[in-house]
Amino acid sequence: MTPAPRSEHPAEPPAHVTAPTPRIDAHMTAFVGAIPLPSALADAIRYALLGGGKRLRPILAWHCAAAVGADPVLSLPSGAAVEFIHAFSLVHDDLPGLDNDDLRRGRPTLHKATSEAMAILAGDAMLTMAFQALLEQTPNPSLAGRLARELAQGTTGMIAGQVYDTLGGFPPALSPADRLALVHRNKTGALIRAACRMGALAGGADPRQLDALTRFGDAIGLMFQIVDDLIDVTQSAEHAGKRTQKDQDAGKLTYPVVMGVDASRQAVERSLAEALEALAPLGPVAKPLADLARYLAVRTK
Repeated sequence: MTPAPRSEHPAEPPAHVTAPTPRIDAHMTAFVGAIPLPSALADAIRYALLGGGKRLRPILAWHCAAAVGADPVLSLPSGAAVEFIHAFSLVHDDLPGLDNDDLRRGRPTLHKATSEAMAILAGDAMLTMAFQALLEQTPNPSLAGRLARELAQGTTGMIAGQVYDTLGGFPPALSPADRLALVHRNKTGALIRAACRMGALAGGADPRQLDALTRFGDAIGLMFQIVDDLIDVTQSAEHAGKRTQKDQDAGKLTYPVVMGVDASRQAVERSLAEALEALAPLGPVAKPLADLARYLAVRTK
């Protein structure tokens, strides 16, 4: 498996990669609809959870389950749980106390569309619903516990990364590049890693398969955030569907700031090569993951 040429910039990921999306959305829609909630809260959750987005994490869980030879339907509880966490994190990140954003996925952020109070509560609800979805829909108690542990570790890592990114508190004597890697591997990478591992575990992965998909998840988790950093400095808000230039304006550590744009693009290529190398032992069954990685390396939104 070799990286695609940099000249290829597909607007969307390959159709065979995103084919599970309707099944994933239907699964999450049904779960939200089955929980007795105040109608305004349910509407806010649907706005944040189902209103656009890439579904990257549940798609990763789906294809990781398939890559270990399992029916990918087994990944749906795990994928839904990770997407609930992701949606909660975006809602809270957008609040005035953190990033203070008013645009997400080309629409007003949830606190702009509703209120700050509703956004906080909807985020809280999605955080707990993630574990409810996982535990209620995984019949094997031992597997459910293991998946819940993966999700908790990924969520804690994500929050730790947000603290480093917004409030600092780095261990002493870290270089700017090491600080940057610590932020990215936690803030974005931890939940992507969890999605890959949870999909693999739901599919009954053996230790060799789990190791391969963990290394894959680590590589694309870092790559995804480097590309996000590049989008922030190279794309318009209209194209990206969210406010750009915000990290630079806020003085945050990003790959383009610390390394420059060209070196950041080279880091993307290295991470892509690592991801494809990790998949190689799994053979042709991992092709959707390889194709997704190639797309993520060149995405522009």
